[in-house]
Amino acid sequence: MSASDRVLVAVPTYDERENIESVLARLRAAVPHAHVLVVDDGSPDGTGELADAVAATDDHVHVMHRTSKQGLGAAYVAAFEWGLDRGYEVLVEMDADGSHQPEQLPRLLEALAEQRADLVLGSRWVAGGAIVNWPWHRVLLSRGGSLYARTALGISVRDATGGFRAFRAEALARLLEVEVASQGYCFQIDMVRRAVAAGMRVREVPITFVERERGRSKMSRAIVVEAVRRVSVWGWQDRTARLRRAVPDRRPVTG
Repeated sequence: MSASDRVLVAVPTYDERENIESVLARLRAAVPHAHVLVVDDGSPDGTGELADAVAATDDHVHVMHRTSKQGLGAAYVAAFEWGLDRGYEVLVEMDADGSHQPEQLPRLLEALAEQRADLVLGSRWVAGGAIVNWPWHRVLLSRGGSLYARTALGISVRDATGGFRAFRAEALARLLEVEVASQGYCFQIDMVRRAVAAGMRVREVPITFVERERGRSKMSRAIVVEAVRRVSVWGWQDRTARLRRAVPDRRPVTG
C-alpha cells in the first residue's frame, strides 16, 4: 500500500496506562505515515490524559474522550465514523495492550492493496499464525469461538474473533449502513459476517498474537455469553432466510 494512502489506526482504551505510550511509539515507528485515534472510555487510571500528552507532541496522534465504558463495538463505531468523516482511505483496528504487534501492520496493508481486498484480517489460526504466552483455556476459547462462528454462520474465515484488521473506507461505510448492536468482542464476528454476506473480498494474513505483559484482560463471562447468543441468532436467521429462498411460492396467482 502506498504511503500516500490515508490510514487511520483506531485504538480503543480502558485502563491501559501501562501500555499506551509503548504501543503508540511502536506503531508510529512501524507505519510512520499512519494516523492514530485513541478512543478512551473514561479510563480512571489516566490513560486518556497520557494519550493527550503524546498527541500534544505528535500531529499524527489524536484522542477521542468518551465519558464511560460503553463496549468495544461502540468504541470502534465512533472511531470509524470519525475517520470516515475526515476522508481516511483505510481504517485499522488494533488493541492497546501490545498483543497486536504494530510491526506486523504493514503486512495487513500490503495484503489490502496486493490482493485487492476489502477487509484483511490478522489471523492467528492460518498457516504461519501463532499465539505466545496464552494459557490453554484461552486458546480453546478463541479457537472454539471461531469454529462455532464458521459453523453457525456458514463462513470460511479461520479467525473471525480477532481484532487486528484493516478495512477499505468504502467497504466499511457500506458495512455501517445498518446499525451495529454488538457491544463486546462479537462485534468482530458481526463485521466479518456482514462483509461475507455483502460479497466483499475478505483475506487473512498470519500474525503472531502476544499475550499482554501488563494490565488486565477485558475478557469476561458476559462478553462470551453475548457472543454465543448473537451468533446463534444470526445463524438461525441466515438459515431461515436460505430456506425461504429455496422453497417456491405456491400461492395461487389472482387477478
